[in-house]
This record gives sequence, C-alpha cells and structure tokens, in this order.
Amino acid sequence: MNYQETISYLYSRLPMFTRSGASAIKKGLGNTLDLCKQLGDPQHEFKSVHVGGTNGKGSTSHMLAAILQTAGYKTGLYTSPHLRDFRERIRINGKMITEEKVMCFVERNRNTIENIGPSFFEVTVAMAFDHFAKEQVDIAVIEVGLGGRLDSTNVITPLLSVITNIGYDHVNILGDTLPAIAAEKAGIIKPGIPVVIGERQEEISAVFISKARETGSELSFASDEWIVEPAEAGTPKPQAGSQRPEDPVFLDISVRSISKASKRRPSQPSSLQLDLTGTYQLKNVKTVLSAIEQLRQQGFVITDDHVATALKQVKELTGLMGRWQTLSTAPLVICDTGHNEDGIREVLKNIRITPHRQLHIVLGMVKDKDIQKVLQMLPTSAIYYFCHPRIERAKPSDELAAEARVHGLRGKAFSSVNEALTAARSSASRSDLVFIGGSTFVVAEVV
Repeated sequence: MNYQETISYLYSRLPMFTRSGASAIKKGLGNTLDLCKQLGDPQHEFKSVHVGGTNGKGSTSHMLAAILQTAGYKTGLYTSPHLRDFRERIRINGKMITEEKVMCFVERNRNTIENIGPSFFEVTVAMAFDHFAKEQVDIAVIEVGLGGRLDSTNVITPLLSVITNIGYDHVNILGDTLPAIAAEKAGIIKPGIPVVIGERQEEISAVFISKARETGSELSFASDEWIVEPAEAGTPKPQAGSQRPEDPVFLDISVRSISKASKRRPSQPSSLQLDLTGTYQLKNVKTVLSAIEQLRQQGFVITDDHVATALKQVKELTGLMGRWQTLSTAPLVICDTGHNEDGIREVLKNIRITPHRQLHIVLGMVKDKDIQKVLQMLPTSAIYYFCHPRIERAKPSDELAAEARVHGLRGKAFSSVNEALTAARSSASRSDLVFIGGSTFVVAEVV
C-alpha cells in the first residue's frame, strides 16, 4: 500500500473514536500490551513524561517537549487528535514521522493488527512507541488520549506523571462527577513515580493525595508553587484590522516561585514571553514549570534560558496549532480547540479582552458533548454561523441552530465549516472579530 492507502486502511479498518465515539473504545490495556509485546515492548526502551488532564494537556505537552528539545535532548512527542495530518501525532524534535515509516510499520505489522483487532488509537500508540524506541529518543512526552487509568498510553512507566486539571468532559465514559473523573485521571500515577497536579481543586485534591499516598509518589500542586500573571506593562493583543497574522504576538508574563520546597533560586519575579497567547496558558505554564523542576531534580540539565527560549517559539518547535490561533486580519479571524464547558469559558475570557466591534461565531459541535451547557454560556449579542465538521459524530448544523435558538442565539445553519466561515467573513467589517470553534474537528478544517 502507498501512504494514502495505508492511512485509509487505518481509518476504515479500525474502530476510531473521533469518527464513532465511545463505541470505538477497547476497554482495558490488553490490546496495547499485546501489540507492544509483538514489537518487543518498545515502551520500556525510552524515558518518558506522561501528561493527562481534562484541558491543557496538549499545550502542556507541547511546551514540555519544546523545552526539552531546546535543552539539547532528542525529544519524542505523542499527542492526539491530529488536525490536518495523521503524522502530527508522532514527532521527534518537532519533525513528524515520515510517510515511509508509517507505511512500513503497518505493512510489517498488518497480520498482528488483524489478529489482535485493536482500535485506531491503540495502533497509533504502539506505532509511536516503536518509532521512539527505534530512533533512540532521550525522552518522550506522551499525552493521554482519554481518561488515564485505561488509556492505551498507560502502559509506560514514566519518570514523571503530570495531570493538568479536572473538568466535565466525556462524562458518559469517565463518570458524571469530578471525583469520579479525577479517579480515572489519577490512574496514570505509578508506584514511586513523582506526580505534578496543575491546579489544586478543593473538590478533588483529596483524590490525588490519596492515590499518591497509596503509590508512594511525591505529589506537588503547581498552583501552590508559582504565581504567573500578565506582565505589568500589559500584553499586546491582536486587534481587528491592526495586525497581520504573521506578525509575532506574545503573551508577556511575570513568574514568581512561592513554594518553600522549590529548589529554584530566590523567588524574584522573572519575565517570559509565550507564543501561545491564550490567557488560559497562565495555568499551563505553572504546570510546565513544576514539571521542569522535577526533571531537573532527576538530573536533566535545563536552564532558565532554555525555558525562556522554548516558550517563545513552541509553535515553531513543535508544530502546535489551534490554540487561540490568528488565521487572518481585517476582519480578525481566530480559532481555538476549546470544546467543553471549561474550555469554552476560557475562550470567552479571551474574546472579551480582544478589541472588536461585532462578534461573529462559527460554531460546530459533536453529538456526545454536553451541548446545552456550552450553548447557555455563549453571548446572545454575537451573530452565529452554525456548521458541522466532516465526521460521523458531528451534530447536524440545523439541529444545533434549533437548540441554540432556545438559548437566544441567532444565526444561520450551513452545510460545511468552510461555507459558514466564508459567510462570516463576508458579513464582518474590518473591525469585527470572527471566532471559529466548538469542536477540535471544526478547527481542523480551517487551520
């Protein structure tokens, strides 16, 4: 098979969560362990950091990989889902796995795949681990796909476990309370392996404390260790009609260590610039800094200059897309992959502080999300362009528009994401803001 035939085989032959939802999940780690055994257990051949959580785990994974790469370590990065190219999931020092290596992996292991009958995600995890082992990476950052305890990535024994935060998402799979979801996410905490929790959330902190005590793992909450704030001088914001998308825009922040346990030098504020400009990155930076402190304690040589240099060019170093990303100006067009209640809340914060006259929202969602909770959060003053991405799980745009009207959201339904975006651009003036989001898969069609 050539590359396109190989990818088509993976998409059509294997159950795929992004296409069909929870029915595609193979519960348990058995298939992944069987696949890895046939490959010689590559998951044990490289050092790793395991990153889970509800929101922010993708950004956190990319920032950690950028820092490790800048510090001179050959760094693997496994993330999901991809936006444009399947190979985005598997990178080394920012470079995607080659088409040839994807083809060779599938061809070499096709009989094993047919015999085991794994999910699409299980195969991609095994492919990533095989690639990182063969390329002899110094360390790999592995992002959890869904949950933690039963996620296919949870066959690794990392140097460090990281959990960004806990929110309501995939409640039909992980549980409908925050403690239940936290318990699933806490499943990546391994015996004797330190763990960093991004946010101390009072309702669920006891879940992590109990799990860490049970496994004998050193536990730290990043939110207890750092104060991260916008720099005093303020942060330059994209303004409708004022900038080109290629002009660099940074989030300027001040950072101060507040933990007595930190081995960092005296807690004087330091400044950083982030090329990931969503204000929700303030939380993620705390998590990243605590994770870096843990890796330093394990012997990794990572200087403050490495951190500063990397955080200023995460997108360039790792290829990250879709996080409060400016696509064009006049009118200003921005997309973001935030798709659950907490993610949309952060998106709305950024919309409020971005100068604009009229807000236009290109919105699409998938059927298995809590659509009503998201719709009731959205501003009634915006003009909406309802759409659906090209996946089976997509909520039909006319149904989404009808449900939105109940919440006072007015607009038209369109048959595709690009048709909706074209209409929004045509209607918007130079000083308006067009936002595209509601689903990762909507953003995937425009970046």
